[in-house]
Amino acid sequence: QVQLVESGGGSVQSGGSLRLSCAASGNTLSRYCMAWFRQAPGKEREGVASIDLYGQPSYAEFVKGRFTISLDNAKNTLSLQMNSLKPEDTAMYFCVARPKSINVCSTNRLWGQGTQVTVSS
Repeated sequence: QVQLVESGGGSVQSGGSLRLSCAASGNTLSRYCMAWFRQAPGKEREGVASIDLYGQPSYAEFVKGRFTISLDNAKNTLSLQMNSLKPEDTAMYFCVARPKSINVCSTNRLWGQGTQVTVSS
């Protein structure tokens, strides 16, 4: 089973950029469907970006054009480049892995511990 450790969070001003990383150990991320989720105080967790069974990225509407998800198989690391950050992007960001099956992503989600992103206006 893969273990996930996020890093790269911090505090930035509105309009700034951050790059989050999710380092994996125990298994290769190419065997997983990957995603970033976030949770703001008092709000439910929400999906931010994902890479599907076929390696295709998708994004929530509220981050399209600003965030980019990528998977570096050589480094076994998932990244999230976040540009043009807004105060409403403030949240704990989580790396999530779902094991791949023959033609589906498992419903079983494995979570990292999260990394905090704070955007000030």
